[in-house]
Amino acid sequence: MIATCTGRLISVGLADLRGALHLGVDEASWLSTAFNGAMMFIGPFSVYLGGLLGARRVLLACASLFTLISLLLPLAPNLPTMLTLLVLAGLTAGTFYPLTLSFVLRNLSMRFVLLGIAMYAVDILVTTNFATSLQAWFMDHLSWHWIFWNGTVLTPIMMVLIYFGIPWQPLPQPKEGQPKPNWRGFLYASFGFALLYTGLDQGQRLDWFNSGTIVALIVSGAFLLLATMVRHFKTPNPLINFKFLARRNTLLLTGVLILFRFVMLATVVAIPSYLASIQGYRPLQTGPVLLWVALPQFVLGLFAMYSLKYVDPRLILTVGFALVGIACFMNSRVSSVWSGDNFWASQAVLAAGLALAFNSMVGSIILELLNTGALSRPIDVLTFAGYFQTVRLLGGELGAAFMQHFIPTREKFHSNILGLNVQLGQPATGQRLSGLTADMAHHSSGIAAAVEKAGTLLGLQVRQQAFTLAISDSFMLLASAAICCLLIVACMGGVPTQYREIVTATPKPA
Repeated sequence: MIATCTGRLISVGLADLRGALHLGVDEASWLSTAFNGAMMFIGPFSVYLGGLLGARRVLLACASLFTLISLLLPLAPNLPTMLTLLVLAGLTAGTFYPLTLSFVLRNLSMRFVLLGIAMYAVDILVTTNFATSLQAWFMDHLSWHWIFWNGTVLTPIMMVLIYFGIPWQPLPQPKEGQPKPNWRGFLYASFGFALLYTGLDQGQRLDWFNSGTIVALIVSGAFLLLATMVRHFKTPNPLINFKFLARRNTLLLTGVLILFRFVMLATVVAIPSYLASIQGYRPLQTGPVLLWVALPQFVLGLFAMYSLKYVDPRLILTVGFALVGIACFMNSRVSSVWSGDNFWASQAVLAAGLALAFNSMVGSIILELLNTGALSRPIDVLTFAGYFQTVRLLGGELGAAFMQHFIPTREKFHSNILGLNVQLGQPATGQRLSGLTADMAHHSSGIAAAVEKAGTLLGLQVRQQAFTLAISDSFMLLASAAICCLLIVACMGGVPTQYREIVTATPKPA
């Protein structure tokens, strides 16, 4: 929750950070890239750290550093210092997810595994949609400093829970005859993924492959990942087991996770972009619209968890993505007169769909892990957690980068098509300009000024309609992604042991 919330607060509050720090658009764009790119770097490397030092030591050390860094971030005297601190914050926060998840999977009683899945899913979904309201509240009642100080307050609580929740253990020792852990392969992979993430995050702003920077980032990242694979097969690392991941359902669930991160852009990108650009909403006004997705997650998440006890996760996954697709089709009817209230019905459907889809997706991932017997093999659990952390971050950035390119491209297309029908000399154009000129006449110094204002206003209306149509197209794209998820789920195979057998077989305490 802390890592997700910090990343979202930085993204949502970027405009406020720009104003407070007197940064330009290009300079400020690196703030979220620095934090999230560092999280991407530490994802694979945290497997090495956890296997070498143990989860408790790494988490307590990183949480302590993250608390201190979050406290210092608002006090940074200049942009380079702030970017350095954000990189350090991302490196520390990036260990939270894979190491806590791997520990929970190995130590949580099977009687509570479904509750653990529900709480994890609720954390991710609620935090993602609640962050907009939280950032707006910070700006209205406190200050922009709390975008970072939020982590300073929450992380010590996490440290207390880690201290009492994860028992102390001696340093892991390699077995006799087993090769020693090697950090180079992890370092190559971490740098490779981080470079790819940075290239994707900055691609739209720098015009993709027309920029030497983006080409260098993508090519370097791909080369390092290739070097990682070559090194692993020449010198296998005892802290990672790639063969364990080469299972049919694991690979299909990877696709489901990537597409789920993509359909989440309905609430992360599409709706906020429309409300901000067309209706002029500020985060304080956008927040309640997104809360309509966040708040029901508590109830729906528990319902999904309860259903997993009796129903195959693939069926719940199917219902969830079907509802997400329906919600996106509902939103594709958006017009330039819609306000936040018009999204409530579709948001209710989307909330149910996301809750069912995400809980059952995580449930399917954990069920796959349980059926392999990997819980008795710490290395497989670490590999599993590190792998899905990497897929979660990189898959989400792939979707966001594609959407950032898709919406402007479709806006240009619709603007050109609309422009063909808005030409001087056409009756409809003349009628619209006459009406606008009459409206502007009372606010202009003369007829010439009124005509000029009318022409400007007509151009703005064309751009408004073009952007609205582009947002409509984005919802259709998201609905198509939901349909692709349904096809992937249909290809998933059944597993021998379902949650009902796991829960029933677990002995109850006397």
